[in-house]
Amino acid sequence: MKKDFLSISDLKREEIFEIVQYGLHLKEHKFSDRTLDKKSIGMIFMKPSTRTRISFEVGIYQMGGQPIYIQGSSTQISRGEDIKDTARVLSRYLDGLVIRTFSHKEIEDMAHYSDIPVINALTDLHHPCQILSDIMTIKEYFGKLEGLKLAYIGDGNNMANSWLLGAPLSELNLSVATPQGYEPNGKAVAEGLKLADRYNTHLEITNNPEEAVKDADIIYTDVWVSMGQEGEKDKIKDFEGFQIDSNLLSKTGKKDTIVMHCLPAHKGEEITEDIFEKFSDIIFTQAENRLHAQKALMSFLYK
Repeated sequence: MKKDFLSISDLKREEIFEIVQYGLHLKEHKFSDRTLDKKSIGMIFMKPSTRTRISFEVGIYQMGGQPIYIQGSSTQISRGEDIKDTARVLSRYLDGLVIRTFSHKEIEDMAHYSDIPVINALTDLHHPCQILSDIMTIKEYFGKLEGLKLAYIGDGNNMANSWLLGAPLSELNLSVATPQGYEPNGKAVAEGLKLADRYNTHLEITNNPEEAVKDADIIYTDVWVSMGQEGEKDKIKDFEGFQIDSNLLSKTGKKDTIVMHCLPAHKGEEITEDIFEKFSDIIFTQAENRLHAQKALMSFLYK
């Protein structure tokens, strides 16, 4: 039976650990896995991309496969073709499908009607490939996951939703701090709380960033204005006090707290230039690890 990856919770905890560990192996042995030999993987991008597109294209190549980039505006979907029809056609050509789009319902429909594994390369609701890379980066840096605390500060967007599921599944404690009215998706919160209870990890939602970062080992942020929201720049004023700066970093009470960012960064908004540069090596390791974690994921899905 085919396996899809639409949300980080599509994986069991032990599968996440297996993929992360294999990603660390592939980082040292980049051509060692040839799972995609003689396979063609389609990549439909309805949104612009730098890291996601290039990391998937390079990863598919390194695994012996053929990456086929498909700009969303060039498909018949953009002219009104039913997603289920496109899914059934592509299933007859391709061995796998990677999709970056707006509506999460679109990728759910594509997966439902496809006979090939579908990977979510980002929707407005979830960004699970980024979370896999981040978990890998945290494990690589700290040498462990269990018991660490991650504080997510900023907009309750697809990254916040994904961390609500990914943190308890990877043994991390999580505090999410957003301005009032910008809280994460309610269903993601409910599912995250269930997972935290099941795996005995701590999860909290707050509107107080200083409260959230207390005792944090990792502070994590993302842009305040996501793709497709460029007309909402006025909302930035609502995020006063949520910028990752030296003052907020000092509130952790720890000297070895790290800062992570999924990129692209709007320096001067969600993070100051000096804090970004201080932790730039970790931030760009996150970006690099997209390649290795996604290769491990594709090996898991396409074998």
